Amino acid sequence: MSSSQPETETYEVTLSRDEQWVVHHVLSNRLDEALDADGTPPEWVLEGIETLEAGDGTERLTGPQADRIYTELAAYVDREETPDRDVDNGSAVLELLEDVCEAEA
Repeated sequence: MSSSQPETETYEVTLSRDEQWVVHHVLSNRLDEALDADGTPPEWVLEGIETLEAGDGTERLTGPQADRIYTELAAYVDREETPDRDVDNGSAVLELLEDVCEAEA
């Protein structure tokens, strides 16, 4: 997940309801932090939330979205205070993103 993907490349990612919740939670926290800091949330966060809220369990992410979500989710999963359930679901999403991005590469 360390290499940047072209903006036009997309990945289909199928997430369970619990996995969607963890990703949504992480993106919502990132949105809140941005609003608290300077009032301007990153576009990729808004697009990610929109994708999750409009989806049917299968999300289509661009390469940069997948990279950014991976980075934010990995940081969340590594926090000591993150609940075990979120760690389990977040880790599953991280593995899925790695697998999908590697398969498409």
